[in-house]
Amino acid sequence: MGIFFGSSRSDDLSRDGPPQIPSFEWDCLYHRTSLVSSLVQGVYAMERDRQNNRSGSESLATPWWESFNFTLIKEFRDAVDGSIYGAVFQNVINYEITPNSIVPPRYVVALRGTVISISTLNDLNYIVNLPFETLYDGEKTKHVIGEIRSFVSKHGNTTVWITGHSLGAGLALLAGKTMAMSRLPVDAYIFNPPISLIPLKQFGYNDTLNSAYRLTRDIFKAGIAKVLSFDEDQEGQQSTNLASWRPHLFVNESDPICSEYIGNFDHIVNMTEAGLGKIARLAAGYSVRRKCFGGEETSPDHLHFLPSYIMIVNKTKLSNIYNTHGIQQWWNHQQFKVSYSY
Repeated sequence: MGIFFGSSRSDDLSRDGPPQIPSFEWDCLYHRTSLVSSLVQGVYAMERDRQNNRSGSESLATPWWESFNFTLIKEFRDAVDGSIYGAVFQNVINYEITPNSIVPPRYVVALRGTVISISTLNDLNYIVNLPFETLYDGEKTKHVIGEIRSFVSKHGNTTVWITGHSLGAGLALLAGKTMAMSRLPVDAYIFNPPISLIPLKQFGYNDTLNSAYRLTRDIFKAGIAKVLSFDEDQEGQQSTNLASWRPHLFVNESDPICSEYIGNFDHIVNMTEAGLGKIARLAAGYSVRRKCFGGEETSPDHLHFLPSYIMIVNKTKLSNIYNTHGIQQWWNHQQFKVSYSY
């Protein structure tokens, strides 16, 4: 049995799942978050069922989606180790007659995070790719993007949502950015996504020192981009396409894996207010690592290059990495009091 990093302590929905929602409202962010995070937890539970040979009445995965009136229609399996890393769920309601300003999805693609186990060793290969911004070349990424394109081509982009946690959040971001760059944006709910920037606040440095570092970094990257004749027009078009896509990012300020999304957001706002917005945008769209490791300038691997997004921040002080990075924290509606829009 492996360590399910960031998943719920138990796969028993009745004991450790989110509070029951008597009347589900699609316009309520908390309700939507409970739904999609439960689908992700359902994928974790599917993999744990597989590892523990639980099937039929012993399976604990099914209630995670059936309690929200969804049904499982497809599993995503790793071609190397055979583990279940994602799934497609179908909404069984007649969403066409549901009176909401938020159009309910017909399909939700859900992706789990890292599982440290003998049975899921290929997860570690994808973790290694994250700091080098080469995740886009992985077979999982290509498979997820291909599946989303298939559903979108058959049913339209407004009927498909994507969600993921941890490593799965990185895959979901890549897939979502790819679809947006193709002018087919899909709604996305991204939990504790990894970021390739240094989590400065976690080291306890003061804000002035952190700001100085980020400014120096941006000037350096912008300078390199100019020297190497970075195609600003091409990147500008990419930014325009991406700007039509506003994923929901769920981050915890104490989580070293995703907290720098907050610092990066504050930095871009401060740079813009200081009249240095062009430098910040050029630096944000250019990746030295991506260039060094042979990536294309238009690759979506630069995960934090997001011209627009909605970010929900959990500022609650939690005890350990399991709690700060775990998906179960988003089942508490009190975490929805702090949000930013960019």
